[in-house]
Amino acid sequence: MAEEKKAAVAKKVAKAPKLADPIAASIDPASQEMIQRSHDLGIETAFDRAVNLKPCNIGIQGICCKNCAMGPCRLPLPKDYNETTDIETRKGICGASANTIAARNFIRMIAAGTSAHSDHGRTVAEVFLAAAKKETKGYEIKDKIKLLEIAPHLNVATTVEVDGKTLDRDIDEIAVEVGEKALAEWGKPEGELLYLKRAPEARYEIWKKNGVLPRNIDREVVEVMHRTCIGVDQDYKNLIKQGTRASLADGWGGSMLATDLQDVLFGTPYPLASEGNMGVMKKDHVNVVIHGHEPVLSEMIVAVSQKKEMLDYPKSKGAKGIQLSGICCTANEILQRHGVPLCGTFLQQELAIITGACDAMVVDVQCIFQNLANVAKCFHTKLITTHPIAKMEQENVLHIEFNEHYALEDAERILKLAIDNFQNRSDNVQIPQHKSPLVAGFSVESIAYHLGGTFRGTFYTLNDNIINGRIRGIGGVVGCNNPRSRHNENHIAIVKELIKNDVIVLTTGCNAIACAMEGLLRPESAQVFCGPGLAEVCETVGIPPVLHLGSCVDNSRILLAATEVVKAGGLGNDLCDLPAAGSAPEWMSEKAIAIGHYFVTSGVYTLFGGTLPVVGAPVFQKYLFEELEKVYGGRWDLEADPIKHARKMIAHIDKKRKALGIDKARDRVLMDMTDRQALDA
Repeated sequence: MAEEKKAAVAKKVAKAPKLADPIAASIDPASQEMIQRSHDLGIETAFDRAVNLKPCNIGIQGICCKNCAMGPCRLPLPKDYNETTDIETRKGICGASANTIAARNFIRMIAAGTSAHSDHGRTVAEVFLAAAKKETKGYEIKDKIKLLEIAPHLNVATTVEVDGKTLDRDIDEIAVEVGEKALAEWGKPEGELLYLKRAPEARYEIWKKNGVLPRNIDREVVEVMHRTCIGVDQDYKNLIKQGTRASLADGWGGSMLATDLQDVLFGTPYPLASEGNMGVMKKDHVNVVIHGHEPVLSEMIVAVSQKKEMLDYPKSKGAKGIQLSGICCTANEILQRHGVPLCGTFLQQELAIITGACDAMVVDVQCIFQNLANVAKCFHTKLITTHPIAKMEQENVLHIEFNEHYALEDAERILKLAIDNFQNRSDNVQIPQHKSPLVAGFSVESIAYHLGGTFRGTFYTLNDNIINGRIRGIGGVVGCNNPRSRHNENHIAIVKELIKNDVIVLTTGCNAIACAMEGLLRPESAQVFCGPGLAEVCETVGIPPVLHLGSCVDNSRILLAATEVVKAGGLGNDLCDLPAAGSAPEWMSEKAIAIGHYFVTSGVYTLFGGTLPVVGAPVFQKYLFEELEKVYGGRWDLEADPIKHARKMIAHIDKKRKALGIDKARDRVLMDMTDRQALDA
């Protein structure tokens, strides 16, 4: 019997889930500390699940089709496959080739990513229109200047002719018409998306020539789903053409509209100081962590938290005050407008609760782990869902559905629940003492201000420093975390390699949060990590070498910043001419595929880390990685090694510098006032 018991125990131990090694799981010391604490408390996290649940080798290559009930059909790539000699014979039951299956899967990811960002934009447009019509007391038009700037792009007049005189239109009338025109972009019956003409003229003509101008946002998503049904579109080139339409509807449609309307409603970001990482939580305060992507609720929580009665209420419960912090893109939204500190990235959401100090986590949509409910059960934390399309099945989750018409009341109810919960907190609190100072809030408008001053905001200074070689080029580094790689490692390694080689970095999303945690969003970091040219520019202008441009929908800011560089002159006529490259080092979401493709088809060389769901279809992969560049001037690429990844970006930047004839060293010229005045001519 003793031997049988030993065997049973051994069997049980063998079946026990493995635990993630905290050091191997993350480069962040705060995360390492909380992963170890999770093990001590017996709480499972995404890091542990990643160790125990291996990815499907066929699915990860993009060659599993489950679009009908005859399958799923799995078409593994033979180990000895040679694309130069072998004839492709792999087929699904319907006869679909590996290229068709991979292309269908790829553009379905584009459609899903476009849906996520564009539905976010639709929500903002609906709230915007309600505010413009004075139907809600919680919102108002805060940035009237930006409203007047975007109105012409939506064919909304800002002046009116009366008795032969040109008069300014009423700002409320303009706001209502902007809201109506914006909302129509999701479903208008004819025409094309209005924002497409914000791109350089040469880029617009490329889209027009190739027949990929999006008609309306919803239609392009629906058509992707139709084309990818069994027996419809079976040509990978034609499939990717529709994927291009859908992705452009995201980047130059839903996401760009979301960013602009949020700026008008909540204020256009300008640089401000804050802090990042879990050390921003406070043991003697009510900690409310806001997580998700839509800022329409989080803006109200910030506003209510600053009311005197709400500042006093925590004291009656034994707390000194309220400490708001954010995770994921909601974090970036409330950081860039209010300085609310960052609590962490996508992979730190469970860890924030494991501190034991989180009195409430308030979530809306996208990137939210269902396992948060299971972690919250182990603590006193109130987990509150707020969106009608994003609920959880667990009984301990509280749903308070947010309504823009009662925004302030909803926000107040949520905060009071969190404050009342402070008294239920146990003494078992462990907040990692790790946080870094940061500067965030670099909108296109604020970059122009920093480069050109109050009266001469311009991108000319940036162009000039790219041309003279102090700045080698521009790197857009964005995107998620993925537990299949070491948390934050690839993000930071790539960014440091770029700025070391004088490439200025524009960042959004969880990459921005990772950079903040590493201290790269501080102007002082330029002297430590940058090459001499970029360090000199950063010191002179007073900016960090890594510019925080906001959340993942704010990738549209990168597109518009690049467009401003083209307009400033001297670096070509289109986005594909610029010495610039894009990167998503640790991507995991379908949104990343949509973003990557709208950057590629906007003319940007775009690298992903990890893997891409196309490698099992070499012909289709070659089309994305090589042939697409002949059509759009941009292309996909894949590189898992972060240093090689960064150096590929640098090599592309150098290639573009050579094509522009600015690859040679130039003498520095001292300019007098006459020379400077000539710049305006």
